[in-house]
Amino acid sequence: MRAFREHKGIVAPLDRNSVDTDQIIPKQFLKRIERTGYGDFLFYDWRYSGEGQPNPEFVLNQAQYAGASILVAGKNFGCGSSREHAAWALDNYGFRAIVAPSFADIFTTNAGNNGILLVILSEQEVTTLLDRAKSPGYELQVSLLDRTVHDDQGFHSRFEIDDFRRTCLLEGLDEIGLTLKHDAEISAYERSRAQRGW
Repeated sequence: MRAFREHKGIVAPLDRNSVDTDQIIPKQFLKRIERTGYGDFLFYDWRYSGEGQPNPEFVLNQAQYAGASILVAGKNFGCGSSREHAAWALDNYGFRAIVAPSFADIFTTNAGNNGILLVILSEQEVTTLLDRAKSPGYELQVSLLDRTVHDDQGFHSRFEIDDFRRTCLLEGLDEIGLTLKHDAEISAYERSRAQRGW
């Protein structure tokens, strides 16, 4: 997992509440066995028409948001099913941070385990960012080190994050990485069990 410390990037505004995981990555793309290659299918039903043509009205198809790496969205982002593919699709597309007033619980865990920082700000602050992101080239700087979000136009806010999740993101540790940190203790325990004939 990639560590997250600080990131500055173009902001894409997704002014919708309760974006669920089936909208983030539709079910027909869940047959893949790899964790990569999902970025092309992110928000597929919104990005493309029934004939597979790009929808010019959708934010990610607009030239000013090319290369966007920070997503600002409405409340309850990531609700719905528990599919980890949603986090994979966002990561594969290139999003490093998502800012919203609230996130679904299981999505929060999946995003953290895939190196995506979720930033909770007030609805008023998110509305401000959604407005500013309509301007071409709008960027935000997100720092997990000091738990702040700011831009070059005077916006500055602090956010809260669970200390355990923050440490995992700063060190780039998913659940496997956390387990491997205790490899020596696990190996010692296994040796002691073998010596006792267990």
